[in-house]
Amino acid sequence: MGQKSEIEWTDVTWNPLTGCTKIGPGCDNCYAERFAERWRDIKNHPYEQGFDLRLWPSRLNQPLHWKKPRMIFVNSMSDLFNKKVDRSYIDDVFDTMERANWHVYQVLTKRSSLMRNYVHKRYKGNPIPSHIWLGVSVEDSAHKGRIKHLQKINSEARFISFEPLLGSIGEEIDLSGIAWAIVGGESGPRSRQMLPEWATSLRHYCDQFDVAFFFKQWGGARPKSGGRLLDGKEWNGFPWKIVPETILMELQR
Repeated sequence: MGQKSEIEWTDVTWNPLTGCTKIGPGCDNCYAERFAERWRDIKNHPYEQGFDLRLWPSRLNQPLHWKKPRMIFVNSMSDLFNKKVDRSYIDDVFDTMERANWHVYQVLTKRSSLMRNYVHKRYKGNPIPSHIWLGVSVEDSAHKGRIKHLQKINSEARFISFEPLLGSIGEEIDLSGIAWAIVGGESGPRSRQMLPEWATSLRHYCDQFDVAFFFKQWGGARPKSGGRLLDGKEWNGFPWKIVPETILMELQR
């Protein structure tokens, strides 16, 4: 299922697997789970199994059929590095990303150590292909260790999603080697409040470490309930400098 995305920082989503399991407070009110569970037990629906993990081999080659370069968010409805996903299937996903190398892939995980271990073994210390962007989700200071795992990956295209931002990330944050930070509050019927100082602090750290800063939303009952203004303006930072030159011109058209 490749779908045009309403997410501001990507073009399309690609879900060669769906469903997941919760591993932290950022998962408590998961939007993907909320969507998928609406369709549980509806025969022949793609989410007939709700949010239970499901592999979709039939979707593995979808990016090969998209001839125009796109920003592709990989697994918006899952986590590629879930412990229940066999390494051979992760290999299949990476094989496709390497073959369809006219796209940029945005791979986001909360299982940062598993992603680090996987790419170390696959690429044996060599750089990750520049069109494959690897990122981690960090919701509060208790989980900022994921940033250190990310920094150990040999890539210039590292990014962090501080969404939903549920608490301060703390002081003395090291964002060296990070290209991009996305910050946003939680949305949905049980959304938790994001305090302005948490987002503003991250913006200052991004300035300090020359990290492109994207403020996605305040959140609330709906994603756009609180708007997108932080300190009176929109922040749409994007790491254009890490987009491969062969792809850059097409994406900016």
